[in-house]
Amino acid sequence: MSLAVKHDDGAAVRGHVPVMVAEVRGMLAHGPRVVVDVTLGAGEHAASLLEATSARLVGIDRDEAAIAAARERLASFADRVTLVRADFADLARVLSDAGVDSVDAILADLGMSSLALDDPARGFSFRADGPLDMRMDQRQELRAYDLVNEEAEADLANLIFNFGEERASRRIARAIVQARRIRPLETTAELRAVIERVLGPRRRGGVHPATRTFQALRIAVNREMESLDALLSAAPGLLAPGGRMAVIAYHSLEDRAVKQRFRALGAEGAFRLVNSKVIKPQAAEIARNPRARSARMRVLERIQ
Repeated sequence: MSLAVKHDDGAAVRGHVPVMVAEVRGMLAHGPRVVVDVTLGAGEHAASLLEATSARLVGIDRDEAAIAAARERLASFADRVTLVRADFADLARVLSDAGVDSVDAILADLGMSSLALDDPARGFSFRADGPLDMRMDQRQELRAYDLVNEEAEADLANLIFNFGEERASRRIARAIVQARRIRPLETTAELRAVIERVLGPRRRGGVHPATRTFQALRIAVNREMESLDALLSAAPGLLAPGGRMAVIAYHSLEDRAVKQRFRALGAEGAFRLVNSKVIKPQAAEIARNPRARSARMRVLERIQ
């Protein structure tokens, strides 16, 4: 995917802008036969890798709109592309169903796709009013609305603290519970207003006060950390010798999980860390796309 919202989503960026395209291509486009993009989005990273190689691509995304956009974007590579609507936690099953035993490159860009972020009807952003939804896969039942209006206060506070790293989580949860006693909170604007009453309307260090709570709800709704743990457990073992896995993370929860898993695998001897230091976007890219500023890429290689 692209365009992270793990930080302030008030950055004025329009359209679908993939993050660190050149860096991803440089790390993964080394004559691979099979490439897997487990966070397909609109297909921009996938297109870059297909243009640079003769590989077959398996693209995975939970979002039906993303699959449709990627299908159009990758139409010229149709005979080399397999697109699957699925959670990347199910990577092993997806590859088995596609008749793939091992792969040469895996990309996971964990940022929010602008396809969903910029659509008010999806309810991911507090910039525009929309329903409290936040489902990446709209086939699932659980919505942000359900957590905001039904979760116990203590559980809601823990959720906001654990997934949003929000120090004011208890005060925010208390305010949400008080507000919903009057009537259910139904929209992103209503939730934003509750948070601003607690923390004030001004941004702290450039980050809007609602950012961390919205992040926490989105992670919880989509079970993002559980899916990431499953991916990090299964994906390295699916790499062929010499194959690489690149993960772009945007907040400390994700990056910490990736770093710990990659380091543990590197210590075992069958894998190595390609980059000893985390790879960050260049200043010029951040100037063009401020949403890229929190991106962090780590790359693991299976030793031949």
